[in-house]
Amino acid sequence: MPERADWKLYLPESVRTLPADLAAVLTLVGLQLLVTLTPVLNETPLRVVLGLPFVLFVPGYALIAALFPERGSTAEERTDTDGTDDPDGTARGESGIDGIERVALSFGTSIAVVPLLGLVLNFTPWGIRLVPILVAVSGFTVAAVAVGSARRKALPEDERFAVPYDRWYRAATEELFHPDSRADAALNVLLVVSVLLATASVGYAVAVPKTGESFSELYLLTENDEGELVADGYPEELVEGEPASLVVGVGNQEHQPTNYTVVVALQRVEVANNSTTVLEEDRLRTFSPRVAHNETWHRPHRIEPTMTGERLRLTYLLYKGAPPASPSVENAYREVHLWVTVRAA
Repeated sequence: MPERADWKLYLPESVRTLPADLAAVLTLVGLQLLVTLTPVLNETPLRVVLGLPFVLFVPGYALIAALFPERGSTAEERTDTDGTDDPDGTARGESGIDGIERVALSFGTSIAVVPLLGLVLNFTPWGIRLVPILVAVSGFTVAAVAVGSARRKALPEDERFAVPYDRWYRAATEELFHPDSRADAALNVLLVVSVLLATASVGYAVAVPKTGESFSELYLLTENDEGELVADGYPEELVEGEPASLVVGVGNQEHQPTNYTVVVALQRVEVANNSTTVLEEDRLRTFSPRVAHNETWHRPHRIEPTMTGERLRLTYLLYKGAPPASPSVENAYREVHLWVTVRAA
């Protein structure tokens, strides 16, 4: 009976020979992209669980793998100072780093690399947004993994860095199941319980995050000559029947998707004794957006006033859900306004 073909033979050689630790890095990058960009999965705690190592560890580990493909010296090699083990009298692995140094440098390098990538993106048309950050961090990591893999393969096999999974497993098994004394056994049990409790605590914190303050934002913006939205350059004088451009924005921090209503009205008001009375009102526009939590809605629009006069109040009223029969500043959830003068055409 012929032997079953190994499925790995169908993969490209560069993939088959990829070191296990670098393959794990690429797997985590792929999982993070899948979870973040999939509509259902991106609302689960899995996005945070994968996102923390994706930002804080993985880019640095890939860069360190590219910079230091050599394995670090072992304890026996560090104690051998007479040079008898090496023909040239140098300790093996002298230019490499050990596992602990590699992990520590991975965290530090990630903390340095990711902000630099964000700084570069800030000067590009894409800006600092979710997808550009994902692409930049993923691309940097994949490139570093490719360089690190190539540099390792260029070294003799006994000089390449490799994660000693088998040695760690044997040492852990021996320590946990064959302790030297009862005190060691008790400490092992305590260690396992502590790790489980810590893991459960982190998992609970991620799965059930503390709900912060709930609020919504309402604001007005304008578009400058470069096409950017800015909180400046608001119109002060309008002409009856001629449109003026504005952008209204709503930010949702209610921790749930929310239906809003935005009512736009031009009002003639009288201010006396710290009291404002609406004498005349012309309702101009009504918007009804649905905004997801932690998202922002922008709506460019044009205002065409039909009421003339000085110091008229262009008012934007925000309501959660449907507005009342008579919308006003007093019953609105949020309110912003501009004082404008409208001239006759």
